[in-house]
Amino acid sequence: MIASLREFRHGWCFYVNVETAAGVVLIVAPLWFNANFAMLARRFEYPGVLRRPTSEILERFRAGGSALIILWWAFMLSGLLLITGAVLLGQALGFEGIVPLATIFGVLAGLVQMLGLLRWVYLVPVLARTYADPSLTPDQREVQAAIFRALHQYLGVGVGEHLGYLFTGIWSILIGVGVIQGTALPTWLGWPGVLIGAGLVAGSAEFLGPNEERGWDLGGAAIPNLYIAWSVWLLAMGIALIA
Repeated sequence: MIASLREFRHGWCFYVNVETAAGVVLIVAPLWFNANFAMLARRFEYPGVLRRPTSEILERFRAGGSALIILWWAFMLSGLLLITGAVLLGQALGFEGIVPLATIFGVLAGLVQMLGLLRWVYLVPVLARTYADPSLTPDQREVQAAIFRALHQYLGVGVGEHLGYLFTGIWSILIGVGVIQGTALPTWLGWPGVLIGAGLVAGSAEFLGPNEERGWDLGGAAIPNLYIAWSVWLLAMGIALIA
């Protein structure tokens, strides 16, 4: 009897601790993401700067120095926080039913986000330095610009944005369903996840197929607003888990 009581108390404390940890991470993650995004917008005019000529992007990046690189590294950690939050939330919800599958997509969403953003930490600095080398001929400089554009399309648009939006959207939908089916969180908190997730999945087609060259205007306009709503949803779940 005493041993069973100790096991119950240990399991109960672990459950409470996981809920609290998940709540803290779900609060910190969107705050961290939006704070670093705002600093990048201020220091680098991101993401608007990406619509400018490649030469200007690389020159502005080089002018930002090591502080800008560290800022991109800090922004990359948003993906790690998403992975941590997805795993802890899965544990808090009980890893039952649809939740394990949701956790897999949450980990994938954070991973592809990190892979996409790491190009600004290790690839773009080298390209920016090389592009500014006065000994380069115009043709050699154009090669560097072409490499940057190729990496941006693949790692930025393809991996970071398309897969990032897609996996984040699927995770949000599945977690929303898990919340609705479970008891760890109020049922009403599940529905925003389903709706926001569906929007992110649709928005992941911004540069897909017929939209590859110019992009899908509706998707491009919706994604920023969807991420604001997504951040508020994470905060709400985090607060509910701690309360």
